[in-house]
Amino acid sequence: MHQRIDLHTHSTVSDGTLTPTELMRAAKAAGLAAIALTDHDTFEGLAEARAEAEKQNIEMVPGCELSLDFNGLPTHLLALFVDERPGHVVHELLRVRKARAARNLTMLEKLKTVGVHLKLEDVESHATGVVGRPHMAQAMLKAGVVRTFEEAFARFLGSGGLAYVPKAKLTPVEAIGAIHADGGLAVLAHPYLLSQQPRQLEAMLTELTGMGLDGVEVYYTEHSDKYTALVADLAQRLGLLMSGGSDFHGAVKPGVSLGRGRGGLFVRGELLDKMKQALQQRQPRSY
Repeated sequence: MHQRIDLHTHSTVSDGTLTPTELMRAAKAAGLAAIALTDHDTFEGLAEARAEAEKQNIEMVPGCELSLDFNGLPTHLLALFVDERPGHVVHELLRVRKARAARNLTMLEKLKTVGVHLKLEDVESHATGVVGRPHMAQAMLKAGVVRTFEEAFARFLGSGGLAYVPKAKLTPVEAIGAIHADGGLAVLAHPYLLSQQPRQLEAMLTELTGMGLDGVEVYYTEHSDKYTALVADLAQRLGLLMSGGSDFHGAVKPGVSLGRGRGGLFVRGELLDKMKQALQQRQPRSY
């Protein structure tokens, strides 16, 4: 019997609905041998998850999911085996976070020029974590500037809106370099969002492999059997490690369960073993 694992999950530290502790308990209940916590652009839930994983006797792979700027496409990279200790990835995330905070102030200034006066504290009151455009939209709704969330984005906050400012993101070279410097693996998440056309996907994966990409998420909740086979073939040809995960978020993604996705997902434990072997062949991280 193959061991089931899940290398792509989220907690309340980013946009999931289970705390890191609850996530580890749910992983144990789901019969997983290992789980990676990969919250968006943060490692803040890892210490809590690690403590509970030890209690539950389940392996917890540290990581996070980085948002990238790659040819203007929605590109996410899983930084696996990278943790919360100060390092290159943490440094890059702090740099981007500062740029995004500056972006918020610039957008508020642009809103003023079109007659919408919002204070930063009004926006922050709607956020529990990182402050962004959704919280501006909520503040605009409360102030009666717009009637709907969608109107806030269409008129003011979305691409082409009156107050829009592009979001600061890491490039693949920056992200992969930082992950490698911290002794981790850089794995492309949900490639189907990049392209579902075989030739286009091959070109993109080839380009990213040239930048140092280590692996690709072959097994994923939204991948069809045909697409899974395509990505597996490309991974083999390009020498990429194969990964997989549910992208579990809890209640905000109903129907997606840990380790099983929408029911048919099965990520084998051997994939994690191959990742560890690849890391052993590299120089260890020094502190």
